[in-house]
Amino acid sequence: MMSHSKSSMRTPLAEVRGLGSARSGTHHFWMQRVTAIANIPLSLFVIGLIISTAGSNYAAVKATLGSPLVAIPLILFIGSAIYHMRLGMQMVIEDYVPAEGPKVALLLVSTFFSVIVGLASVFAVLKLSFGV
Repeated sequence: MMSHSKSSMRTPLAEVRGLGSARSGTHHFWMQRVTAIANIPLSLFVIGLIISTAGSNYAAVKATLGSPLVAIPLILFIGSAIYHMRLGMQMVIEDYVPAEGPKVALLLVSTFFSVIVGLASVFAVLKLSFGV
């Protein structure tokens, strides 16, 4: 019979099964918080950019986005927001999809969706920035 230490929070069944933390929960938690904090000033920048270019023609917006002082924070916003979105979707899927097959499929779709949206967004900013 296995000995169960009194300081352990795990049940005897959990110890027998050997299932435990994937050791990625803390990293996931902190990355969500870091990206959330990073998104605050970056979102304010994007809102200001949208307000300042509202009503401008294509040439004016293209000239604005051509500046590295605009394009770089915009790309940082895209990266941070997409990563934050992916982490949030992952958490929702893991918490609310009980069956393992659909859970894995949704996690894959979520990851591919995040990568595609992120790459398309960065490509659009770079294309406008370099005037191609």
